[in-house]
Amino acid sequence: MAKDIGIDLGTANVLIYVVGKGIVLNEPAVVAVDVKTEKVLSVGSEAYRMVGRTPSNIRAIRPLRDGVISDFDVTEKMLSYFINKLNVKGVMSKPKIMICAPTNITNIERKAIIQAAEKSGGGKVYLEEEPKVAAIGAGLDIFQPRGNMVIDMGGGTSDIAVLSLGDIVASNSIRVAGDKMNNMIVSYIKDKHGLIIGDHTSERIKIEIGTAVKDDKDSIRTKEVRGRDALSGMPRSITVDSNEICDALSDAVDTIVSGAKDVLEVIPPELASDIVDRGVMLTGGGALLRKIDQRISDALTVPVLISEKPLDNVAKGAGALLEHIDKTESK
Repeated sequence: MAKDIGIDLGTANVLIYVVGKGIVLNEPAVVAVDVKTEKVLSVGSEAYRMVGRTPSNIRAIRPLRDGVISDFDVTEKMLSYFINKLNVKGVMSKPKIMICAPTNITNIERKAIIQAAEKSGGGKVYLEEEPKVAAIGAGLDIFQPRGNMVIDMGGGTSDIAVLSLGDIVASNSIRVAGDKMNNMIVSYIKDKHGLIIGDHTSERIKIEIGTAVKDDKDSIRTKEVRGRDALSGMPRSITVDSNEICDALSDAVDTIVSGAKDVLEVIPPELASDIVDRGVMLTGGGALLRKIDQRISDALTVPVLISEKPLDNVAKGAGALLEHIDKTESK
């Protein structure tokens, strides 16, 4: 028998949940392709290590941009590779797939995601909205008649939603998330220090010393950063501190906060009062940015919680929803 799977098809990472087993795959959404022959050379972690380091005949492609498919063929090849690697197909049957997407994608983008999942070996494919799935994966009971608010900050999009009775009441999807933050760090370091750095370096800076609220004088963190001098073109290293990175990321965090306020302004007052009691749940990789909960809580004047394993929430929620569908279909 085929094993049903839930897929978090993220801009930065692909996570796959196998029903009955849990999350069995978490790899970067990167594919290395030979430009001349169009042959796939490597997928996932191995391809990610090639980003910014390839000769001219090899391209490390990220086939998803801003939470949607930008290169259909490469996405299909990537999904096929991961699904075959997991060995979830049955002799006579194909796995059911639950796949997640941002809330404001177009019908064409929806069809592209479903088609990619079907072509990569899926049987019946279900598409669900990311914040709903993330809320379930974070342990929120969204099926009760009360308001739950979730902010899912991924690589390409930040999806904000208020849920009640198992569905989304109001939502907002902003194309400002982890990738945009990395780009802001690259721009800041080039403008302020005249140093050109790559995506890997900016990601490490964000993880190691990034913060959403400035540190006190005694707790400022620093990091040595290496790159290429913008004027001379020669290798050079500098030291940056956490408060500089807070400045670099400030506009991105403000945009997410503003998106959350837009959602809160349109929900019924009863649900708003629930959120004052229950707070906002942060999920996704962006929830790991230091003091992001404090910054959002100060701006929205409600409690903000970070889920236990924010990176796993969408994949876990997709698996839980699949199990729920299986039960209802078998009745």
